[in-house]
Amino acid sequence: MREKLEAIRRAAENAAKEAIDEKQIEELRVKYLGKKGELTALLKQMGSLTPEERPKMGQLVNEAKGQVEKLVSERKVKLKEKAVELKLKAETVDITMPEKPVNCGGLHPLSIVTNDLIDIFQSMGFDVLDGPEVETDHYNFECLNVPEDHPARDMQDTFYLADKILLRTQTSAAQIRTMETRKPPIRIICPGRVFRADEVDATHSPVFHQLEGLVVDKGVTMCDLMGVLEQFAHEIYGEDVNVRFRPSFFPFTEPSVEVDVSCTECGGKGCRICKGEGWIEILGAGMVHPNVLRSCGIDPDVYTGFAFGIGIDRITTTRYKISDIRLLFENDKRFLEQF
Repeated sequence: MREKLEAIRRAAENAAKEAIDEKQIEELRVKYLGKKGELTALLKQMGSLTPEERPKMGQLVNEAKGQVEKLVSERKVKLKEKAVELKLKAETVDITMPEKPVNCGGLHPLSIVTNDLIDIFQSMGFDVLDGPEVETDHYNFECLNVPEDHPARDMQDTFYLADKILLRTQTSAAQIRTMETRKPPIRIICPGRVFRADEVDATHSPVFHQLEGLVVDKGVTMCDLMGVLEQFAHEIYGEDVNVRFRPSFFPFTEPSVEVDVSCTECGGKGCRICKGEGWIEILGAGMVHPNVLRSCGIDPDVYTGFAFGIGIDRITTTRYKISDIRLLFENDKRFLEQF
C-alpha cells in the first residue's frame, strides 16, 4: 500500500505539470481526490490492515491528499497567471502605429445659431424655457388677444389636429403658460419649432424655428425693449450693423414694431439679398398688450412688459448668407460640411 501511495503521488505530480487548462486540473482533482478517487479508494482498504498499521497508514494517506491538493491549487494559480499574461499580450496596443481617421460630425447651422442666441440672452439675465409643440387654441390664440373671429388668425394658416387642438404657430404660447404660473418679475426666452401651412419655397417652410422673449416687471418701457434688441443685433451681426424699428401691428403687443438690420452683404447699399432695400427684417416685437397680461392674472396697471419673436431660420440664412431656406432641412452633406 505504501508503494501504491507513492506511485499515486508521482502520477498526480506529473499530471499537474502537464495540465494546460482548468478543465484538466479539475479532472485531476476528481481522479485522485474525488469520492471515487484513487486516494479515497486507499482509505477504504485500510480495514484490511492491523490496528497497529492503520494510524500510520491513515497519516500517510492524508499527507498524500494534502500534497495532491497543493499541486492542484498551485497549478490553478499558474494557469490563471498565464491566461492573464496571454490576454495582456493579445490586447497590447502599439502606440507608434498611425491612428485611424475618424469622421466627426458637427452642429447643424440652426443649432449653432440657437445656441448663440441662448448664450446672448442668458448673459442678459433671461431664463430658458420650453413649451409643448401640440397646443390648445386657448394658449396659442385666445390668451394672446386673438379671439376666434379676429382677422389676425388669417395671417397664420394653422395645422389643426382636433377641435381646439393644433400645432403651435408661435412659441408665444409658452409665455402665457409662464405668466399663469410665475409672478413678475419675469425674464424668459423660449426657443423651439413652430408650424404653419405655408407653401415651401426659398424663404418659407411649414416647419421653422422661433425664439420668443418676454420681460414683465414694474416700469418696463419701450426703451428697455429697444436696448435689448440692439444689443442682440450687434452680438449676432457685429458692432457695425445698423438697427431700425418700424411701426407694425401684432394683436398681442401694443405698440408693435418690426426690427430690421442693415444688409450685411452690401452694407445697406442695396443688393439681391436685401432686394435692393439695404435692410433685412429679422424680428417682430412690442409692448405686451394689457389684455394679454390681464388674461394671465397680471394687473396691467401695476406691471408692464415687452415681448419679441425672432425667426431663427431667418437669422441663420442672413448670418451665413444662405440663399434658400430649404437647404437647412435637406441634410445635404456637402452643405452641412461647411459648418
